[in-house]
Amino acid sequence: MTTSDNENKQEKMRFVFNIPNILTLVRLLAIAPLAIMIAQWPEHKIATFIVFALIWATDFLDGYIARRFNMMTPFGMLFDPFVDKVFQVVTAFMLFYVGMTPVWVPLYYVIRETFMLFGSTLLLTRRQVVVYADRFGKLATFLFVLATVVMFFGRGTEGWLREVIFIPPVLCSFIATVHYISQQAGLGKKQDDSGKDSQNT
Repeated sequence: MTTSDNENKQEKMRFVFNIPNILTLVRLLAIAPLAIMIAQWPEHKIATFIVFALIWATDFLDGYIARRFNMMTPFGMLFDPFVDKVFQVVTAFMLFYVGMTPVWVPLYYVIRETFMLFGSTLLLTRRQVVVYADRFGKLATFLFVLATVVMFFGRGTEGWLREVIFIPPVLCSFIATVHYISQQAGLGKKQDDSGKDSQNT
């Protein structure tokens, strides 16, 4: 790989000041205030829900604007799912902190998202492949948000609900992870076969 190739890749991955990337950055900065508000639960219940809903809404908004007005950038396509991972891990941990989820929920998300972050970084540096959120990942995020909203407005710290409400998003997230692994394994096999064919010709 030449120096010019590396410079081109670095140029493509730089932060671009457009509306979708700024919205994603705002979403990242809003996660810390959300964590503080959840830690004070049930004080500021409605305000906490509004901040949570706005963070999630910007995820749809930045994606829509990027696609609709052709503002998609390599940096944004990597930055957006990274912020989603931070959002889910922090929210899951804070819900456990205030007694709204069992400990296995934040543990799963920490392990899963650490694995995904490591895998994404490895693919980016080794194969120059950017991992984007697929339909399974987006569905898992939606189910996670839905479960969190139910916990916000239900009797979240009591009964069986806190034990089972996060099972659907976790299962869907696990399916997304398996799908991700199978896709990358298939891509790696194709690249290996391609390399062997080129060597044999």
